[in-house]
Amino acid sequence: MTRILHNNKGFTLLEVVVSLAIAAMALPALLSAFSDGVRNYSVIENKTTAYYLLKLKMGQVEMTGYPELGSDEGDFGEGSLFNWATQVNDTDIDGLREILVTIYWQERGRQRSIELSTYIADRSIEQPEQQTQQSQGPMG
Repeated sequence: MTRILHNNKGFTLLEVVVSLAIAAMALPALLSAFSDGVRNYSVIENKTTAYYLLKLKMGQVEMTGYPELGSDEGDFGEGSLFNWATQVNDTDIDGLREILVTIYWQERGRQRSIELSTYIADRSIEQPEQQTQQSQGPMG
């Protein structure tokens, strides 16, 4: 009596080919998703940096008090990707100026930017007596 031993511990050639085919179809999609994630991370990082720089520059402008009319621009140091521009405009209301701060940078060959505007009043102008009483309220 001859005994034939069957060893079922390995994979057949067909199983290996099928698994390689599945991996070959899934790999490009996974690589694409990974590279998109890396690209999106850099976009988000640039926007976050720009928001912080915008807040910094607006704070610097506000600290000057009542700013002069006009525009100014510059960068945040040598090698910085980011530049800034400020514009101070007069309004129809005496003693009130509009400040517009813009941060811009290059990203993927295109210029990107964010802006923030606010108004600053000239505190050296005296308010009429009636407005002063209204702002203090009825108590006094």
